[in-house]
Amino acid sequence: MLFSRLRSDIQCILDRDPAARSRWEVLTCYPGLHALVLYRRAHWCWTHGLKWLGRFISHLARFLTGIEIHPGAVIGSRVFFDHAMGVVVGETAEIGDGCTIYQGVTLGGTALYKGMKRHPTLGRDVVVGAGAQVLGGFTVGDGAKVGSNAVVTKPVPAGATAVGNPARIIQAELDVKREEAASKMGFSAYGVTQNDDPLSQAMRGLIDHAAAQEHQIAMLWQTIDQLTTQRQEQSCVPGDAARSEHFEAAKLNELVGK
Repeated sequence: MLFSRLRSDIQCILDRDPAARSRWEVLTCYPGLHALVLYRRAHWCWTHGLKWLGRFISHLARFLTGIEIHPGAVIGSRVFFDHAMGVVVGETAEIGDGCTIYQGVTLGGTALYKGMKRHPTLGRDVVVGAGAQVLGGFTVGDGAKVGSNAVVTKPVPAGATAVGNPARIIQAELDVKREEAASKMGFSAYGVTQNDDPLSQAMRGLIDHAAAQEHQIAMLWQTIDQLTTQRQEQSCVPGDAARSEHFEAAKLNELVGK
């Protein structure tokens, strides 16, 4: 059981990290693997009543790897701590199978009461980007993604993406379209604060308005094309009229001061 779990951990690193060249390299040079091995020893002690010993092993693992995992946390199989310096996993945190966690991530709590669920639960195959802070006793659904440096304080639905500070959930069709429109202007609509920043609110309104106008213009030209049986050389309709949606990135970049 011990060696089969170790082989599984090594294989998941080889599958997900293109820099990993051999099992021996992973076994000897990957602190994320070392932290997991020591965590399992600490977790066994914790669940068998050896609380101090479990804490001491986790403290030793933190000293050796830079990764702090409380022995009371629950971690599934095929979990990959990539680089992972500065990762903190709280006592009541749960990490599902196949998750990937990058450096500087905190799975922390916001409550001070003992005996309650204070830390987040990550479902299966969740990816948490570098520097992200996931704080509270809620669930991040299966297959969800948390962007780098995001601060997540509420549940994330399965398959959704949480980005920004405070984190905004990108799931609804409108949000996806807004993000696509913003990317054409050379920035992410969700890389800034959404709730309180007037500038970000104005930018969101601008993106929605520009996208709606462009969509209507494109539909008008498509209708004209359908009604016109053939193109006349002396037509008043410009030959280069836009029949598809696109932004004039240079003008919009000037508008936002880039």
